Amino acid sequence: MERRAATGLALCRRQFPGRGACGASVVTGALSLQVNGQAVAMDANDPVMLIELLRNRLGLKATRLGCGLEQCGACMVLVDGEPVPSCGREAAAFAGRAVTTVEGISAGGLHPLQQALIDEQAGQCGFCLSGIMMSGLALLAANPDPSRAEIALALDRHLCRCGAQNRIIAAVERAASVLRGGGVHAAG
Repeated sequence: MERRAATGLALCRRQFPGRGACGASVVTGALSLQVNGQAVAMDANDPVMLIELLRNRLGLKATRLGCGLEQCGACMVLVDGEPVPSCGREAAAFAGRAVTTVEGISAGGLHPLQQALIDEQAGQCGFCLSGIMMSGLALLAANPDPSRAEIALALDRHLCRCGAQNRIIAAVERAASVLRGGGVHAAG
């Protein structure tokens, strides 16, 4: 995993000379970021990629490394409420920001989107679902009543090879209805 993420960073640095363009920190000393509401301290010069920090150092395994090039969406997390790929950027670039992973979206029980994905049987292999969930959450926070077209557009950057896209869209619609207090429509 670390090798693929490092390869993505190397590609970025060749395309965009200068550390800042590739999401790397230009500060020195200690810094911290919030991960699922908890402060995480780190050295500003630590070249660890955000996904490596989450998975390997913090043990938050829901975020997945797919391509390592910010192209597939499997590694998506929320940064200050916006979906951001975590595989091609150093963790230090997120100093002072709030990072949310699937593990941090619901304090007790399942979030309505998690439950909807289960109810709609949208998790075929499940590899892409964490990233899809994060983009879905960002969409629902910005638009509590999205159309199918808006949902499809919000999830367009995610690769899902299982063919579950219609079920995933139905799950986001279901979660939107629950979050609006409108109850649940039948799965299917």
